[in-house]
Parts: sequence; structure tokens; C-alpha cells
Amino acid sequence: MAETVQQLLRERAEDDNTAVRYGEQSWTWREHVAEASAVASALIGVADPERPLHIGSLLGNGPDMLRAMAAAALGGYTLCGINNTRRGEGLLKDLRRAECQILVTDAEHRPLLDGLDLDGVTILDTSTTEWADLVAAAGPLTPAREVEAMDTFMMIFTSGTSGDPKAVQVNHLMVLFSGLNLQGRFGLGPDDVCYVAMPLFHSNAVVAGWSPAVCGGSTIVPEKFSASRFLPDVRKYGVTYMNYVGKPLAYVLATPELPDDADNTLRVAFGNEASDRDIDEFMRRFDCDVWDGFGSTELAVIITREPGTPKGSIGKGFDGVAIYSSETVTECAVAVFDDHGALTNADEATGELVNTQGSGYFNGYYNDTSANDERMRHGMYWSGDLAYRDADGWIYLAGRTADWMRVDGENLAAAPIERVLQRLEAINRVAVYAVPDESVGDQVMAAIVLQDDATLSPSELEEFLAAQADLSAKAWPRYVRIAADLPSTATNKVLKRELAAEGASPGNGVLWTRAARGTSYAVDAGVPA
Repeated sequence: MAETVQQLLRERAEDDNTAVRYGEQSWTWREHVAEASAVASALIGVADPERPLHIGSLLGNGPDMLRAMAAAALGGYTLCGINNTRRGEGLLKDLRRAECQILVTDAEHRPLLDGLDLDGVTILDTSTTEWADLVAAAGPLTPAREVEAMDTFMMIFTSGTSGDPKAVQVNHLMVLFSGLNLQGRFGLGPDDVCYVAMPLFHSNAVVAGWSPAVCGGSTIVPEKFSASRFLPDVRKYGVTYMNYVGKPLAYVLATPELPDDADNTLRVAFGNEASDRDIDEFMRRFDCDVWDGFGSTELAVIITREPGTPKGSIGKGFDGVAIYSSETVTECAVAVFDDHGALTNADEATGELVNTQGSGYFNGYYNDTSANDERMRHGMYWSGDLAYRDADGWIYLAGRTADWMRVDGENLAAAPIERVLQRLEAINRVAVYAVPDESVGDQVMAAIVLQDDATLSPSELEEFLAAQADLSAKAWPRYVRIAADLPSTATNKVLKRELAAEGASPGNGVLWTRAARGTSYAVDAGVPA
């Protein structure tokens, strides 16, 4: 059995099943591996052997990116997935952090480099004759090294929702472990078609989309996510499996429902961060299974759903997963709920998800000692995610560590409030975050995006909140923004820090305000309703 992605792809070198479909084009695995080997040979040939063999890819989802990934594995060097939504100095900072000596890009993304100081970085554009000639002239591939399981396959930058992105060193074992697990779990094989519409510079697409397809010898369809194009693509390519991260299910569900939506080939969708309501509705509407789990780019804390997972829970953790207080460095108390399901001991039960056994599959952030020190403390991996766990071991997310709010002397977490608001059918997406109180502490603010054609009045929100027995009075949002959209990363994660920086303002939407001790919302004066 293969122990590295390099070995796994070599096993596909004589496979004539379809590997890639893109538009009207297609490649067999034999053709795909041969082309990727030529790319690897060409890049190794022009690289400086005295520098780290780090090859950056500034590309979108498509055949070029798939070839770049396969080439890195076969060639035994590190591919650095550059976030193509980064701009200016942020983009340059990522290239420098990863120490890219070569950057592979294309005509679409090449203009993003204009005006940047790229001294020491060789730029190769796949849309040029120079690139075609370079690859055509490449001889047989001699890998830079025969890789081992813990060698870095890709550097993947974190999404940057809570600060500057960090370069995670994703090893071959991590990619292979995830791919084989999902391929076996969902029975993916040569007859399956895997729709990879999440950006391939991010870990979700690599370990939950690309890797299970490679492990199963399935067909990969690389696309850019579009809610309106989702179902037509599923039908066009005969998609049986898809991965997602963030809010794609909500975006798709916001499109008008048609009577024949369930007439499609999709068997299963796997991802993380979907709400319980969206999971249930997506399964009903498109007649497929949805499995939502918990994962981060670092893959140091692993939590999986299983049959019987309660609503709101993300599942149970692997060995070593625990919830600790960062102040006392002790395990938090078991969560206690009242008769209505409200958490009664949030202060004692809520803490940070940790791996008490160490770093798991996490190889560390590249070239970032301070970030590594922050993650690895007291011999444990600290995820930065808040959670609590019930007496049966079921884990519930409470948000990021930055999502703690101190309201009238009580600690509140954002995620449980978001889960309550998502019960309201008119709401498509919601983000809950802290804004400063007029005197001390925080106030709760919610930014809400409604379903297409849905309406919501202040009185309807008041009536809904009053009916939620598991929502304390202090958790009622003091401010509510009705917005057309929420700022998000390329991986569909809401950028709460941007919302919080705008304070208690309507932004481009409408602001409702609740009196400090009241339960009624009023539209702010001067703001159109």
C-alpha cells in the first residue's frame, strides 16, 4: 500500500480511467500522470538546487492546478498554494514567507503580481509558449527526492479569519490519511465523479476533495464554486461526490427550488461548518447524504460525526481531544443543560479544543516560530477553537477564542447564539460577534442575510427570540444588521473581524437596535427600513 502521495500517483500511471474533466476536455490518469511528470521534470530543471525547492502556484481550480499538485508529489518537492484572493503586499508577504523560488501562474492571475518586488522569484506563465516549450523539452522525471510520509507535500495558508495567514506544512501522510479515510467511508471508486469547487490552495479541497478522488481512482472535476451553476454542473458531469467548507450549502439553498432538484446523480456531500438546518434541507432537496465534520488546515484536532450525533454537536473527538481552560491548563467541566436545553455553566464548561497527546499530524507553520509557540503550549496543541462537551462526550463548538463576549458580567460564546438564530427560516446566513459596550465589556451584534425574497420585521424577530427557551436574555443581540451579504474569505468563512471593526453600524444594510434592558427592536433613525 502507498505510504506517500508520490507512491499513490505512480500507481495511477497506467490507469486509463478518466482522471480529469474540465469543460469539454478530459484526461485519463495515464495522461494526467505523464503530463504532471513532465511539469515536475521541467521545474526541477530550472530550479536553484542551493535553495529550498518550494514552487508556488497562483492558479484557479483547473487542469493547471491539478497538474501542479500531481507534479509536486511526483517530483518530491513542496508546492506552495498561494491564495489568489490576496492582493498587493499581502500576496507578496505570503510568497516571501513560503520562500518560493518559482511561481507558476497563468494569464488570469499574472496581473496580480504587477508592481510587486519579486526579486529572486522566477515567474512562469502556463498560458505562454515559453511554458509550453519548457515542458515539452523536459526529459524523463528524476524526482528531487524519494519522499517519506512526514515530508511536506504542500504549504497551505490558513484562511486568515483571525489574523495574517500562516503557512501550514501539510505532509504526505496527512493527505493520504484523509483521502483513504474518506474514499473508504464513502466507497469512492473509478465510477465516481468528484466535484472540487472549493479553492485548491486550501486544505479542505486538498484533503477532502482531491485526495479521496486520487485514492479511489475517481474522476476529478475542478471548478470555481457558483450557487447557480451547482446543479447544472452535477448533471453535466454526473457528479457523485462533492466537498465543501463554510457556507456553500446555504448559498445553493438560497437559489429558487424547482420540482426536479432531486433528479441528479449526487450521492454524498462532505465538509464542515454547515448548519443543522442547511444539512437537513440540502439532503431533502437534492436527495443525497450530507456528512458535516470538524477540521482545520492543521488537522491536529480530529472530530467526527457518527450516527446519533445530537443537533448542534460536531461529533466526538479522536483520542487526545479535550477541552481545556487556557488560564488554568486543566480540563473544563462537563456541560450542564437546563430543561430547555440551555447551557447553564458556560464559564466552567467552555474552553479551548486541544490535543493533549501533542501535535497530531501538524508539522508546524513554516518560517513562523511565534505562531508555532502559540499553538504548542504545555506539550499540547491549542486549536484556538472554543467548545464544550456534554456528559456523553458530544462536542459543541462555541466559536473562535476571539468569539468570547463579556455581557453584563457574563461570558457568552457566539456559536450557540448563531445556532439559535439559524432556526429562523427567513435567515440564510448569520454572524454573531462582539461590539464594545457604552461603559464596559461587550454587547452582542448579529449580521443577518435573509433568504432570497424573504422578509423579516423587528417584531417578527422579537417574537422568535422570545420563543427560544434555550436563549438567555443576555444573549439577545443588542444590534442587528440586515445585510445583503457578509464579508468572507475565499473559503467561504465569514470575516468577523471586518464586521466587528465597523462597530454598531448599518454598513451597507439596515441597523436595528434593542434598548439596553428591553426586548423591542427599532430601526435606527436616519437608516431606511
